[in-house]
Parts: sequence; C-alpha cells; structure tokens
Amino acid sequence: MLNHYETVFILTPVLSDVQMKEAVDKFKALIVENGGEMVNEENWGLRKLAYPIQKKSTGFYQLFEFKAEGDFIEKFELAFRRDERVIRFLTFRQEKYALAYSEKRRANKKVKKEN
Repeated sequence: MLNHYETVFILTPVLSDVQMKEAVDKFKALIVENGGEMVNEENWGLRKLAYPIQKKSTGFYQLFEFKAEGDFIEKFELAFRRDERVIRFLTFRQEKYALAYSEKRRANKKVKKEN
C-alpha cells in the first residue's frame, strides 16, 4: 500500500525559470519512476525566507503531494541533499486528518479559481 506524503522544498533564487522548472521536473520524475503517484503540485513562487540560508533571503517554494512506498522517502531526500539548487526541504507522511485537510484545501482552491 502506498502512503500519502507532502513535501515542501525551497530552490535557490538565482535560478532562471527554465532551471527552476527543470529541477521541479527532476523530482517529479523521481517519484513516478519509483512507483509513486503525484496527487497535487503547487508552485508558491518566490518568497522571503524567515531567516537567511546560504546568504540568501528569498527562495522559490514548491509543494508536492504524492503517494509512495515508505522506503522511497530516504532515496527522495538523498536526491534533495545532493542537488545544490535545493536550499531546504521537508517531507512528512500525511495521516488521515492531514489528508482530509489537504483534499478540502484543494477543493476550495478549485472553487475559487472557477469563480
């Protein structure tokens, strides 16, 4: 059975749009290649960081919601650590309440876009 996960990662602000999309596509492909399934993806854009990281005060935020095997996460996070474009990342497994909240949030976003 696949677990539900949510990952937020921050890419360095010095990337061009093409380089940023390339990095995002790389991590998406990694999920799918390892038998995972993308559920949702959100680009939160360039945002100010709470504190400087590697002398940078902004970063491109990206959210992934996906289903994957538990042993895949170690491999996924290793890919983040090895990629110099990623300045921070956080992955957590969604339990049923977090999952319900995410689904509700996505539904609300869809309603707002349609109006």
